[in-house]
Amino acid sequence: MSDTNLPVTEIAPDVYDITVKTAPDARWRVFCFDGETPTLVDAGFEDTVDVVADALDALGITPERIIVTHGDPDHVAGLAGLVERFGLETWAPEGVAVPVDVDHRFGDGDRVGQFTAVHVPGHTEAHHALVDESTGIAVLGDAVFGSDARGLPEGYFVLPTAHYSADLAAADDSLERLLEYEFDVGLVYHGSSVTADAREKLAAFVDFAGKR
Repeated sequence: MSDTNLPVTEIAPDVYDITVKTAPDARWRVFCFDGETPTLVDAGFEDTVDVVADALDALGITPERIIVTHGDPDHVAGLAGLVERFGLETWAPEGVAVPVDVDHRFGDGDRVGQFTAVHVPGHTEAHHALVDESTGIAVLGDAVFGSDARGLPEGYFVLPTAHYSADLAAADDSLERLLEYEFDVGLVYHGSSVTADAREKLAAFVDFAGKR
């Protein structure tokens, strides 16, 4: 049975944060973009498909497409269930194993619906962020966490710990690639998303690390 008490937040116009599961000091999410082609980004867990479906029903949104940022279980385990439920068109990065036959594969610089895919390896090798410069929104996946995920005040970014990174140095180096794009909102899956001045805050983080 789904947990209807988990929050759904309109984090930007027609962009929804669907929290699929919580634990002390942690949450897991799926993002929904309601536009010409309603789109989910990432899939949650196998046992949270009903949570996503209930949230979408409450919002009155029927998704048509789903995009995967990378292959960790909290991002792809619910994919088969959501595809079966909604008949979704599927997009996944090249080299990422997912539990369905993928309609479209993408790589760095490719257009994926309204987004540009940006390869940001480190958390995982094939990790991609998705940037929509027309709306100023970037789905950063697990390239960064919200600062409150590591006990700091929210509203900023931090790197995932080494425990959650295949290559922490590469993850750090990859952040500069995101600064080639313009965005004001940075959506993350762990900790709080940054809803204002996201690019500037990421640039300050990169600068402080001595990368530029």
